[in-house]
Amino acid sequence: MLKSAFYLSPNFPILHGQTGIVNDKIKALKKKREEALLGGGKARIESQHKKGKLTARERLHFLMDEGSFQEIGMLVSHRSTDFGMENEKYPGDGVVTGYGTINGRLVYVFSQDFTVFGGSLSETHAEKICKIMDLAMKNGAPVVGLNDSGGARIQEGVVSLGGYADIFYRNTMASGVVPQISAIMGPCAGGAVYSPAITDFILMVENTSYMFVTGPNVVKTVTHEEVTSEELGGATTHATKSGVTHFACPNEIEAIQNVKKLLSYMPQNCEDTAPSLPYEIKNELREELNTLMPDNSSQPYDIREVIDHVIDAGSFLEVHKDFAENIVVGFARLAGRSIGIVANQPAFLAGVLDIHSSTKGARFVRFCDSFNIPLLVFEDVPGFLPGTDQEWNAIITNGAKLLYAFCEATVPRITVITRKAYGGAYDVMNSKHIGADMNFAWPTAEIAVMGAKGAAEIIFKREITSAEDKEAKWKEMELMYSDIFANPYRAAERGFIDEVIEPSETRLKLIYAFKMLENKVVNNPRKKHGNIPL
Repeated sequence: MLKSAFYLSPNFPILHGQTGIVNDKIKALKKKREEALLGGGKARIESQHKKGKLTARERLHFLMDEGSFQEIGMLVSHRSTDFGMENEKYPGDGVVTGYGTINGRLVYVFSQDFTVFGGSLSETHAEKICKIMDLAMKNGAPVVGLNDSGGARIQEGVVSLGGYADIFYRNTMASGVVPQISAIMGPCAGGAVYSPAITDFILMVENTSYMFVTGPNVVKTVTHEEVTSEELGGATTHATKSGVTHFACPNEIEAIQNVKKLLSYMPQNCEDTAPSLPYEIKNELREELNTLMPDNSSQPYDIREVIDHVIDAGSFLEVHKDFAENIVVGFARLAGRSIGIVANQPAFLAGVLDIHSSTKGARFVRFCDSFNIPLLVFEDVPGFLPGTDQEWNAIITNGAKLLYAFCEATVPRITVITRKAYGGAYDVMNSKHIGADMNFAWPTAEIAVMGAKGAAEIIFKREITSAEDKEAKWKEMELMYSDIFANPYRAAERGFIDEVIEPSETRLKLIYAFKMLENKVVNNPRKKHGNIPL
């Protein structure tokens, strides 16, 4: 009776007379929120817009599903008292962190705010990022970072450096557990570049973002090189020369759209599978593939045409498009299911494997294997690129990275040999011998130690040398070698090729094969981790 009266009596004094105080407190809260939403203030927001850049919150608006973003740490402020910093504080301390959904799926995000101390990383700034990364690991969801920072906050000294290291550690622990994507929306210099480098995919914006360990001024001082920020570490530089970035986007909106598209091919975590779209098998024959291959085996063709005819229409998202163009990698859908594609590109350097294409392919294979995304390989490879440049820069070690990645992968793995499969490159490109589940070959496939011309010159050297018409004899021997080895049938006889198929059947065969492999389980030897040749 007394308890009921305590809660319900309209005359209880504490419930009345406090309404004004409560309202004042709510107003104070609203004021603090408004301050946080302004970041570094209207003038700095306008400056950001003049540079063609969105603010941290505007980027989140375009990234997240409408109304889904829940902010964490809005009122956090720095603890520094040196250099007058105690007199300059902004709620949020230069980074917006939280969680929400992208296309209905949970994602954790941080978005650095360049209007607050140039987006520089302080102790508390780092703590906010670490907090959402910890939550992502506990709950098994991707992390997306929108980077726009001038680097460590120099006023804080070593604690800001420690903050970076805390983030690096979590990036490493999260690697292979949850997908991590970094979108570079502005400067990313010094220690700031290493966190994105550990993540799975990096996107950059042309003309407004850059990445480098040391900036142009330091480069000029140390090496006397004159170079601009764009030349040293711009989006185009890293997309074409270094391969640091996977996507170079013309503007921030397109970068954000690419983040969303990337996530659509990925599972939430390493225990999950990528979302599939509903699909009903109909007429899956693609007659165009029967006429795509050139009559001359030395003539190039674009492997993307093969990919486009095999996958679900318009589903290919190419990764690292402008780097190491002799290999093509990317995500696609086959009968609604997410797959990763690795393909030699005969239209560039004849599709040879070299240092850059090997590391590009290996990195992609390992990502797909980490997150249960089946692998499809299109093979047309004449071998490894010869030369002193390749040998002196460790083609052996770098080529072994791709070999290691395929050997290690336990996801469903299927190879289609369209034309050349020569030498050690045949082994490396997901051959039956290194654990591929299904290996198909077109009738145009040539599976041999080397091309017929080189083989004939070695095997039939005496016959050719002693012949009256050396040219005619050489062509005769070359043809003989081709008939015996430069075809898929010797390999098929030994079971190294599961089936020689018509090109037009490729899509149908792959749909059924991947369906058959859906429940594949591999129990590798127990170990802490392998020692990939780095």
